[in-house]
Amino acid sequence: MGILLRWIGAFALLTATFNPTDWNYVRWVQANFSDQMALAVFLGLILGVGYMVYGVATLRSIGAFGIILVGAIFGAGLWVLHDWGLMTLANRSLNLWLAILALSLILGIGLSWSILRQKLSGQASVDEIEG
Repeated sequence: MGILLRWIGAFALLTATFNPTDWNYVRWVQANFSDQMALAVFLGLILGVGYMVYGVATLRSIGAFGIILVGAIFGAGLWVLHDWGLMTLANRSLNLWLAILALSLILGIGLSWSILRQKLSGQASVDEIEG
């Protein structure tokens, strides 16, 4: 359940920042920055903290190679669906949702990787302490 919540958190963070609808931070700031500058900066900083937590955890746990590998697996899956004629990539809105899904999976896996590795291998992960 924790892994699912981490992925949902990543998906919520990404969709709150930007999505194909008009209900997102980027569009709201474009329309209201001059009137609501303080709130826009405050909310932007909160989103930034969320990205920092997910980004640092993802880079530490799966690294750049893991990020590329998860993205490649997702891309190859889309390629298979497109090749079989089950999906077309002509819809811009769908493409944006798929990109948000892919990024949220990468961030969710990154934040959950130590839990996944522990469940698969039976070995606990311990943070390294430099001294």
